[in-house]
Amino acid sequence: MTRYALITGASSGIGLAMAEALARRGRNLLLVARQRDRLESIAIELTQRFGVEVLFRACDLSEPLRLSGFLLELEDGERQIDLLVNCAGIGTCGPFLGQDWMTEQDLIEVNILALTRLCHAVGNSMALHGGGQILNVASIAAFQPGPWMSTYHASKAYVLHFSEALRIELRKCAIKVSVLCPGPNHAVFFAKAQADEQKLRSNKKSMSPEEIALYAVRALDRDRAIIIPGRRNRLIAMLPRLAPRWLVRTLAGIFNKTCYSRCPPSDLKTRAR
Repeated sequence: MTRYALITGASSGIGLAMAEALARRGRNLLLVARQRDRLESIAIELTQRFGVEVLFRACDLSEPLRLSGFLLELEDGERQIDLLVNCAGIGTCGPFLGQDWMTEQDLIEVNILALTRLCHAVGNSMALHGGGQILNVASIAAFQPGPWMSTYHASKAYVLHFSEALRIELRKCAIKVSVLCPGPNHAVFFAKAQADEQKLRSNKKSMSPEEIALYAVRALDRDRAIIIPGRRNRLIAMLPRLAPRWLVRTLAGIFNKTCYSRCPPSDLKTRAR
């Protein structure tokens, strides 16, 4: 049975960079995102460049019925997933009460529910086939509450804690679980979320999706539990443990409001799927 790495959110940003990094290593891929045309062009390019098999499925992970159909297809198929990379994510920013509820619901569906369903379905398949590896993408936002990005921070905290718990539970099944917590980067996700893209690109301390993916792949080789690319980001992740909680949430709110207050709440949303 041919083995594949399944990557969600593979049409852009870290998901696309992970696809290229793994294809460079000779891994066959199954790419999932919303944009079929984009996925098709990526699949053709990676196949031509690296000589690997690249399959793709267009699926909006915020729609449970479509996700169910995709999971049934995986269950009935002949392809074994030995690496699951959950990169798909949605970000919103601005006052919580000013957000469109359907967008907030989509965020929860993708960042939490779809990720959890994929871990459950693919994890059971991995257990039956003798093991595998799961990489869930969170953020350094997972380490502190985030006023003006409250739902996003909370969803990433879930991903962090969920992944750490699964790592212990699934050891007996020979399934390795890691969580990637990148900081602000040059990805399309942050540009669409109305972060100050020019500042991100000019900031030498921010990383590109390609740099993050390379760091993540190497950390997976070492079976790292929590993967935080960049010294500065590792420091940011550690500080909330040392500072008073009131100070942590106050500073996070100041940072988020400063970075994302340029646009009205209705414009402050992005989907990286």
